[in-house]
Amino acid sequence: MQQLHPHWRMEYIEAPRYPDVKKPFTELPALGDDRAALIVHRSPASFLILNRFPYNPGHLLAVPFREVIELEALDRTERADLMEIIIFGQQILRAALQPDGFNIGFNLGHNVAGGSIAHLHGHIVPRWQGDNNFMPVIGQTRILPQALEATWEKLAAAARTLAPR
Repeated sequence: MQQLHPHWRMEYIEAPRYPDVKKPFTELPALGDDRAALIVHRSPASFLILNRFPYNPGHLLAVPFREVIELEALDRTERADLMEIIIFGQQILRAALQPDGFNIGFNLGHNVAGGSIAHLHGHIVPRWQGDNNFMPVIGQTRILPQALEATWEKLAAAARTLAPR
């Protein structure tokens, strides 16, 4: 067995985590500090937040402000806004990170559909040709080439540039 020694990872492991909150998708937007919360963009009914436990660099979550569990619980305006923010998330990621494609989806249901938070949210995962090697499959490890804060800076700058005025 080969040993991997990414000594630089200790900085990530020991880094302070986001504020201790019980309902992050309702409490983080209320902090008033989008950088600390890793919120990249807000629309009238939803927001884009950088996933703190990403599958790939730039993994965004599209979250309605109103706490619901199922898509049908959203009204028509919220549904439209959520779809628009997902498309905007793709535009931000294309501008900032130039992915080759995306995985976009929802975990639906109360904590049984693979998610740990019972608040509807969509995943926007940028993908690059050959981005997943043996590490996630065999090594049960994900390698992120950039700190979350640096990724947030790039995505927030792209959001400011692309946002309608």
